[in-house]
Order: sequence, then C-alpha cells, then structure tokens
Amino acid sequence: MQYLLAAIVVLPLAGAVASLLPAPPGLKGKSPEQAVLRHGVTVTGVVLALSIALAAGFDHDSPARMQATTDISWIPALNIRIHLGVDGVSLPLLVLTALLTFLCALYSYFKMPSGPSPKAFVALLLVLESGTLATFAVLDLMLFFLAFEMVLIPMYFLIARWGGEGREHAAWRFILYTLLGSVVMLLGLLLVGIKGGTFDMVALATDNGSKLSHTTQLIAVLAIGLGLAVKAPMWPLHSWLPDAHTAAPTVGSVLLAGVLLKMGTYGFVRIVLPIAPDGAHTFAPYLAAFAAVGIIYGSLVCLNLARRGAKGDLKRLIAYSSVGHMGFVLLGIATLTPTGLNGALFANIAHGLITGLLFFLVGAVKDRYGTSDLDALSGRTGAALYGKAPRLGGLLAFGAIASLGLPGLAGFWGEMLAMFGAFRPAEGLSRPAFLTFMALAGLGTLLTAAYMLVVVRRVCMGGDGGSSRPLTAGTAENAPADVLSYEFAAWTPLVALTVLAGLWPAALLGLTDPAVQQLLRGGN
Repeated sequence: MQYLLAAIVVLPLAGAVASLLPAPPGLKGKSPEQAVLRHGVTVTGVVLALSIALAAGFDHDSPARMQATTDISWIPALNIRIHLGVDGVSLPLLVLTALLTFLCALYSYFKMPSGPSPKAFVALLLVLESGTLATFAVLDLMLFFLAFEMVLIPMYFLIARWGGEGREHAAWRFILYTLLGSVVMLLGLLLVGIKGGTFDMVALATDNGSKLSHTTQLIAVLAIGLGLAVKAPMWPLHSWLPDAHTAAPTVGSVLLAGVLLKMGTYGFVRIVLPIAPDGAHTFAPYLAAFAAVGIIYGSLVCLNLARRGAKGDLKRLIAYSSVGHMGFVLLGIATLTPTGLNGALFANIAHGLITGLLFFLVGAVKDRYGTSDLDALSGRTGAALYGKAPRLGGLLAFGAIASLGLPGLAGFWGEMLAMFGAFRPAEGLSRPAFLTFMALAGLGTLLTAAYMLVVVRRVCMGGDGGSSRPLTAGTAENAPADVLSYEFAAWTPLVALTVLAGLWPAALLGLTDPAVQQLLRGGN
C-alpha cells in the first residue's frame, strides 16, 4: 500500500517528463500530437486505476488511522521528512483528483484546446495532477507547502497559453493572488514548525497545540488561514476566480473548480483545526461570517448575471456559483463540530463532481455555438437546447438542479450538514451568531435555486425575446451534434457519482466521520 500511494504521487511527474520526449516509432499513430495526447490518457488512466486499488485496499474499519504511510528523512538539518499517508479525509479527495484529471485527459484527446504544442499541454496537465495528489497525501508542513505551490505554474500556463479572451490578465491575476497568499502561509507554517519542534503534521496534531502559546496559535492561524482562504476561495479574496474560470480552457476550468479549490479547505481541516485549536476557535466566528457573506454575495451576482440584458457569461456565472458553494464548506469548517466538518468534506466532493460536470457542459455549448453569452444563448435564435440538442439540454438541467441542492443528489447533503452544524456550533461559540449565519446560508440556497432555474429556462428553452443575432457554431462538425461519444464517456462518471453520493451518502460519511472525530480530538 505504501508503494501504491508513492506511485500515485510520482507517476504523473514521471509521465510529464516522458511526454516531452520523442514518441517511439511504433507508438506515434497518425501523428506525434496524437501520440502525446494518448500518452496523457494512458498515464492518468493508470493513476486512476492505482487510486481505485488504493481505495479498495484501504482498511475501511479504521478510516481514522493513517494508512499506506511512507516516512523517510529528507533534510535532516531541518527535520523535514518525506512523510506520506491517507485517511478518511484525504482518500476521497485523492480519488476525485485522479478521476477528474483522467476525464480531462480523455476529453482533450478528442477536443484539444487551441494553442501551442500538445506536448506542453500534456506535461503541464500531469504536473498539475502530481502536485494536487501530493497536497492530499503529504504529512509534512514543508512538503505540503511545496505541493501546494507546485500546481500554480502549470495552471498559470494552461490559462495563459490555452485560454480564451483575456487569458493573460486572468493568468497574472491568478498567480499574483495565490503567490501572495502563499508567502503569508509559509510564514505561518514556519512559525508552527519552529515553535512546535517538528514539521510533522501527525505529531503536531497529536500535540493538539500544547507546545504553541495562545498568541502563537493566533498568529499562525491568521497567516496560514489567509493563504488557504485565497485558494478556497473565501469572500472577499475571491476576485481572481471569475476571470480565471472565464478565460481558462474547458479542462482548466474543470480542474480549477474540481480539485484546486479543495486544497484550501483541506488545509483548514488537516492543519489549522488540529494543530492550532485555540486559534481556530478564536477565528471561527469570523470565518463563518465571511462564509455566510460569500454565500449571499455569490448568489446575488449569479442572479444579476442570469437576468435578461445583463450580457452575463455562463462560465462566469458558474464561477461565481463556486464562491457560494465553497462558502458552505467554510461555514461547516467554522462550526468546529463533527457534523459541520463532515458536511464540509461532503460538499467538497459534491462540488467537484457537479461543478466539474457543469464546466464540461458549458464548454460543449460554447464549442457548438461559439459563445457562452447568456443573452445570445437564450435569444430567439439561441441555443434552445431542449429542441436542438435534447441530451445536452437534459444534462445541463441535471447539473443545475444538482448544484442547487436537490434532495437525492450529491449537492444536498453537504449544505444540509453544514447548516445543521451551524445550528448547534462547538462549545464556546456564539449560538445566536451562528443561527444568523445558518439563516443566511438558507437564504443562499433559495437564491441558488432561483438563478439556476433561470439559466435552465433561458438556455434550454430559449426564445425569451433576447438577442436575435444568429449564433455561429464552433465547428461545422460539432454544430448539429447532440452529445458526442467522447463527451458521453467523459461526463457519465460524474453524473453517476452525483446520483450515487446523493442516494448513498453513508459511503462517504462512513469514511470521513471517524477521521473528523479524531482530528477534533487532536489526532488522539
């Protein structure tokens, strides 16, 4: 098992190096470009298979225990170790990352975004996967920081070189926000490691802040929390996200929403809560307040973008919806209760599945009609997907109702548990304040339903009297098509898992709950 986890983390990096080498003559196929894209599908497919094998071999009777561990001295002078392991918190995120990256590689094999050489694209995609997987697998603070930073450069280039209009501005904004947040986070991690006597996350969690003074915990939580909040993204540190999503290629948006945003919230659960519990308790009401404002703010912006005549962009709308959905995750974390934390972790996975599917669908609509402008898509000559592409329209409607939290689908449970956690927060937190935050979150669910249903009505039904400008198809080949075979292959797993998680939440909660209980007890 330990070799399996190490292979999952290292294999994409080795595959990235191999993708830059000339393809062997027997594997070139029709062209070198086809060969390297097939290489990306193969490597990500192997990583997914290994991740599934790791999940199958995981001891589900002891999900709170770190399993498949590797612990090797790396820099003895600084007491930094190559320490890997997974438990019930990190395993679902590891599998989600492997799944979404494979689906993106498969989608790109048939629909490569326009831009430079596919070699660089595949290499960057694999480096991005390796960094994300490492973030969820490492158990050393310095390794966590390195893995956390490792994903920034490939995502920057994916946006800047293969993105759409405004890609350079969006890429620079993304890298500057996240790097500035990371610098502050590094200072907090160094403070914890120096004062705690180790960078080992398991040992620090077991100490449960006993070696850190109250002042040290406050400074550490503030510094680490700011860096994590930028990546989450928490309002008002979210402003890089809409531009990045709007400009990114389809697979870039899927990975950014599906896995990169989860790195910030994972850091709160894995590092902040067990290592600096006093500091987390002090800042929890502020985190909850920002989360509640983010839920309302994201929903109101989406409502504005969805209205007729607003010239709203569908990709931008889905991006702002992520601000609201991740607000539920942060609210669940801020309650400091097992119920709230389980809801946060469940909402993480649900958001990755549903929003990943939505960005795939929006990308398909843009490919067919040459735009993601809502007024153009809903005008008299617009998309009208129910009539022109009924399967695509049905999938978009499915993604929308899953995103608004319909009971029986994955989006419901995380939001409900986060609000339940806010109904009765941890001891010492102001219950009236958290009841207010819960009420705001409940209002956010109503606003989410409103804008999602408006989007479905306008795009899928069309004919709302908007722009009469004829839509231009992305390509002559794709213009008349409904859901194509490669799209069906890439989207079906996300649909199936969204339904499965909604109907059988115990499969995921059974993994996370024991691990959450242990983290809140300080790893004991």
